[in-house]
Amino acid sequence: MRVQLRRHHTLVLSFLIVVAIVIAVLAIAQDQETIRIESAHAAEDPLFPGYVSGLLGTVATGGNQYQVLTNGDQIFPSMLAAIIGARRRISFETYIYEEGVVGEKFSAAFEAAARRGVQVNMVIDAIGTDRIPKEWRQRLLISGARIGDFGQARWYRLEELNYRTHRKILVVDGAVAFTGGVGLADHWLGNAQGEDQWRDTMVRIEGPSARLMEGAFNENFIETSVTPVTPIVDPPGIIPPSPRDSAMVVRSSPSNGANDMKRLYLLSIAAARRTLDICSPYFITDESSEWSLFEARRRGVRVRVLVESDLTDAKPVKYASRYHYQQFLDAGIEIYEYQPTMMHAKVMVVDGVWSMFGSANFDNRSLELNDELNVAVSDRDLAHRLQEDFEQDLKSARRLDADAWRRRPALDRMREHFWSYFGEIF
Repeated sequence: MRVQLRRHHTLVLSFLIVVAIVIAVLAIAQDQETIRIESAHAAEDPLFPGYVSGLLGTVATGGNQYQVLTNGDQIFPSMLAAIIGARRRISFETYIYEEGVVGEKFSAAFEAAARRGVQVNMVIDAIGTDRIPKEWRQRLLISGARIGDFGQARWYRLEELNYRTHRKILVVDGAVAFTGGVGLADHWLGNAQGEDQWRDTMVRIEGPSARLMEGAFNENFIETSVTPVTPIVDPPGIIPPSPRDSAMVVRSSPSNGANDMKRLYLLSIAAARRTLDICSPYFITDESSEWSLFEARRRGVRVRVLVESDLTDAKPVKYASRYHYQQFLDAGIEIYEYQPTMMHAKVMVVDGVWSMFGSANFDNRSLELNDELNVAVSDRDLAHRLQEDFEQDLKSARRLDADAWRRRPALDRMREHFWSYFGEIF
């Protein structure tokens, strides 16, 4: 009897300790400050790119060329072609790298490049890439590739579990680069034709911005390499930006509520005067982003948000996201849930001229906890191309109605309320 009672007390104590830890983590994760940013210039103002560059302390470049790649059928062949054509070095960073057809093709391409004398440097997230077959990794290392593991958990550094690299970077010879939402896994194959083929976007960039993206890669490669690193940086070759041709690479790391990535998002919203289109999975807002979106509506901006539906890989995150829908719908913000499959693209277009794409989701984890990389561009042609995909995706999305949403089942509302408390760490 005493043994059973002792076990009961131990279980109760363990449960209370877990609850206390969860509460402490959630309390620490809450924003310590609310950021309210207004923009002195509209997105269409010729001064806006330089304004953002100066505020964020980022280098703006001109002379870049962009190719928007929609879904795996376009994305993977283009990335593989760049790797196969590499002559000097490959810099690759990703969050997801899994066993399958895609992983096998890329592993073989990296291995072949290393064997022909190309320097292959890789940074992979220790959590997101834990499914890489050991034989792949061994083959890569034997071929001469160097691999850095980001955020390797240790019992004495458990906080590292909360900090991940979510960056998706491929840079070849310092001249051609790719970024967007895609990792190396088979659910990105195809053309979003079924539930097992995710909808996503990558952008191929040729020009000065590629070198700056490689700089972001080297930041994490230096941190994770087990051997001494001599970062390679090509001569600048920076082409001065112009109002109609200006791009900046923005990277982020963990912060206590505000970093350059978050400021970039808030500044972009603040610069909207006519239209603001946001595509992002895991759409979870805080007081700063909510204030910015409501201010955009008060300025008369048409705000449309395209997110994933119940076809998601993280249902608790979806519930947390939906908790805030009602206030957005009541404010006139249009919310669309993509129906065919998981929507994983991360794109923003402002007033048909300013666009942003990369690895960051519109959520607290991307804007305050993860290492991320986005590219922001003032280029009407690129914005128009990204807008085309957005409009096409809306045809396969369900627009939510404010009154109908208010009448959703009580059980759904309870789930959303519960998971909303975890929004800051999702």
